[in-house]
Amino acid sequence: MKIKYIRNVVLALVVLTLVSLVSFSFGQKSQTVSSGTDDQLNLSMMWKVKDKLSQLYLDKSKMDKTKMEYGAIEGMVAALDDPYTVFLPPSQNKSSNEDLAGQFGGVGISLGYKDKTLAVMSPVPKTPAEKAGIKAGDLILKIVDKEKKVDKDTAGMALEDAVNLIRGKVGTEVTLTLLREGGKATFDVTLKRDNIVVPSVELEFKEQAGKKIAWIKMYKFTDELNKQWPEIISKIKKEGGANYGGIVLDLRNNPGGFLDTSVMIASDFIKEGVVVKQESSDGTIQTYNVDSSRGALLNDKLVVLVNGGSASAAEILSGALKDYNRGKLVGEKTFGKGTVQQPENFSDGSGLHITIAKWLLPNGANIHKVGINPDIEVKPTTDPNSKDDLQLNKAIEVLLQK
Repeated sequence: MKIKYIRNVVLALVVLTLVSLVSFSFGQKSQTVSSGTDDQLNLSMMWKVKDKLSQLYLDKSKMDKTKMEYGAIEGMVAALDDPYTVFLPPSQNKSSNEDLAGQFGGVGISLGYKDKTLAVMSPVPKTPAEKAGIKAGDLILKIVDKEKKVDKDTAGMALEDAVNLIRGKVGTEVTLTLLREGGKATFDVTLKRDNIVVPSVELEFKEQAGKKIAWIKMYKFTDELNKQWPEIISKIKKEGGANYGGIVLDLRNNPGGFLDTSVMIASDFIKEGVVVKQESSDGTIQTYNVDSSRGALLNDKLVVLVNGGSASAAEILSGALKDYNRGKLVGEKTFGKGTVQQPENFSDGSGLHITIAKWLLPNGANIHKVGINPDIEVKPTTDPNSKDDLQLNKAIEVLLQK
């Protein structure tokens, strides 16, 4: 199957878009903006407000034309009341693009929303956030940064605004006020920013009951994963040996990434069929089928690990594997992000991030705000001093039973 060169991004932290943006300038007084259809925006009130500000506002030095243009566009997009659809001025768009590039100064949190409240989708492994005990699903209610003179509640805050506030210079601190699911009281966590390098995938072999298990820790669906995946397959084939027991595919705390990367991975485990369908606003459905030229791991035993930090592309992959009974899902219910965003960067460095479709599992289900339930539910240990991975242990147990 040939994937279109335009890449669908199903990532909650970085939601980018591909649409035509109607542009307008504060230097011209158009009354309406037309998209070529019957739908028109009446902008007369905006021009009236702009004129009043120009005439009456006390500090004329703050009348920054570019900022006002961006602000008007931001407000128009925000009126859609979709936290994943936003307009980003150049500086914010740069931060957004840095995420999939894989390196930045921050604390190691992938962000999303739970019922329109800013939430931790997943802590990035081996980062300040994970070391401080921050968990997927924690609600972020407030962000405080004394050095930046920031003290803001997150109610109504756009995703990229939150990203910009939490990221910063390496070595500086940011304090987050959190509320954990089931908790009655908020608590503060102060994190020292570090240079965050987001890994894509790691392979480790585990020995148990005389069998060698390939533990694939897949952190994000990035371009880097595309490059590393053939090497992972090669190592499994080379080092598995006669006592090879199969694969534990670990998608815990994987916030997603490129849709076509998840289709590629699925195509090495599933022989044929639909991996995911994408339904647009006009009802048009685009189908992503298994790439029949792949199939390197069709006969390998498989168990998949998921939790509340498994989102977007990770849910596409785990959902397809579950629907085809290719491997049992072990762990906890996934995050529940079933909408699709596509990227467009504009010449001034800004970007428009828009939800263009919803995706459907092979069985036709859309799991947005619902998530995917595991076949076998296993909660992690509640002992902060324990290094015992109960979910991984159960996954290996289930694999060896197959």
